[in-house]
Amino acid sequence: MKRRFESIGVTVVLLLAAWITGCGADGDGGERFVIGSAAAGTLPASLAANEGRSVAEAVTITVYKSPTCGCCTAWEEHLRAHGFVVESRPTVDMVAVKTAHAIPASLSSCHTAIVDGYIIEGHVPADLIARLLKERPDVRGLTVPGMPMGSPGMEGPYKDPYDVLTFDAQGNTTIYASR
Repeated sequence: MKRRFESIGVTVVLLLAAWITGCGADGDGGERFVIGSAAAGTLPASLAANEGRSVAEAVTITVYKSPTCGCCTAWEEHLRAHGFVVESRPTVDMVAVKTAHAIPASLSSCHTAIVDGYIIEGHVPADLIARLLKERPDVRGLTVPGMPMGSPGMEGPYKDPYDVLTFDAQGNTTIYASR
């Protein structure tokens, strides 16, 4: 129980530090993203054009993060190791990014990514992002709220169990996977 409490405390401190140092819009007015750009159950054109390649290899994921956040950089490396093309956008105003994408505080983490019309919030494993792109559910995206120890980019001396959630425009969530 003590380790679980310490993990929660560390997660809160890390999340607050990430918000304070900021990860946000690049200052040029930001991009606007269309959520759910492809019909459910169909592969987006970027994937169909790359048949024979993995879902991850066919798509670029844009990651908004603090320029000083090590766990965000580690998560980007996790994505690259799984074949994603990562476009890193270090910023100092993550609140603006999260506001622009209507990410509820209860679902927030330190970085926000956009991939093929979906929002990826926090330390979501690459295989689940690939699954999302293949299945194309009618959701806004996936999130791992907070910063659970042992999630991609948050590797450490132990691993806490965590859920990867889908979320919709109303903030409703469902468990997509448990790790």
